[in-house]
Amino acid sequence: MHLSSLLVLIALIIGWPVSSSLAAQAKPMSVAELALYKEKDRETILIEGAKKEAQVTFYTSNTWMAGYVSQEFGRKYPFIKTNVWRSDSKELLKRLTDEAAAGRYIADVVETSPDYMALLIPANMFQELFSPELGPYDNNVKVKGKNGVFHWTSRELYISLGFNTNLIPPAEAPKAMKDLLEPKWKSKMTIAGTTTGTQWIGAIMEAFGREFLEKIAKQDVNVQNISGAALAELVASGEVPLSPTIFNSNISVAKQKGAPVDWRPIDPVVATTGTSGLVIKAPNPHAALLFLDFLHSKEGQEAVLKGGLSSARKDVASPDQKFKKVYIESKYAPEVMERKFAEWEGLKRRLFISKR
Repeated sequence: MHLSSLLVLIALIIGWPVSSSLAAQAKPMSVAELALYKEKDRETILIEGAKKEAQVTFYTSNTWMAGYVSQEFGRKYPFIKTNVWRSDSKELLKRLTDEAAAGRYIADVVETSPDYMALLIPANMFQELFSPELGPYDNNVKVKGKNGVFHWTSRELYISLGFNTNLIPPAEAPKAMKDLLEPKWKSKMTIAGTTTGTQWIGAIMEAFGREFLEKIAKQDVNVQNISGAALAELVASGEVPLSPTIFNSNISVAKQKGAPVDWRPIDPVVATTGTSGLVIKAPNPHAALLFLDFLHSKEGQEAVLKGGLSSARKDVASPDQKFKKVYIESKYAPEVMERKFAEWEGLKRRLFISKR
């Protein structure tokens, strides 16, 4: 018999009170019990359980989170193998729901945009949780349930103009959205064919209307159905001279490597956030909770900043972003956003893809 179980048995026989901490160690906890556990030995229990699980599976829509941040977690907890699957938010949602429908729960932690996370809560995909790292975050970045938090913000980044400085000197690069209509940019622009491009189209529609969007489409704009990081690499190589659908974080990383690129905020700048949560039937819940603790810790958020992303954690100094931001993904209720997104997807196909 395990020592903790023996101690509980002796305590019950002789009438001693049994602490919730000791009782927790005496019998396995369900995912729900573990996720909401708040006693002092929480970290010890998570580490012991994670050593047995030996792995965690992380689904994310962000390249930097999938790479550097996940690797930093592995350096802190070398006994946990981090399995990462990255795709855009729409594909991530489909994979999660398809796996759940088949009774296959592979992911432990999910990190993507809040509008897609909101669609997963009614589907009972997330487990409410407690984390000692919740304190340094404002309540407005936490999505709460009855007993804990379903998910909360883990990063913020921005979509606007990225360009190759060898091909376009900064003094000559567009400074406003209307500048993209100049004849010299015809056939030079590329937009993302993923959800990034769809969000940008939505922001343009709401700021300037369809007529302006149609004028941009007449500039013979190319569409690349690739990740934000891959599109930034095409800008760095010069294959794509400029794109208004580039993440500031990807340009920041490329510049650190010496690439001839720059990023310029031109209104409207799409602000996109990522939030993280625990899958309700996570196969590796101990490792998953350690991962979420690390991701939202000061150490984890400082790793987030190294990728040019911003943090919502109050004791982490994010770069001062003085430009105007449009939070298109959280502007509407989930059901309204779903209809809007379908409308913007349709415009992307009709104006930018089918005419090529």
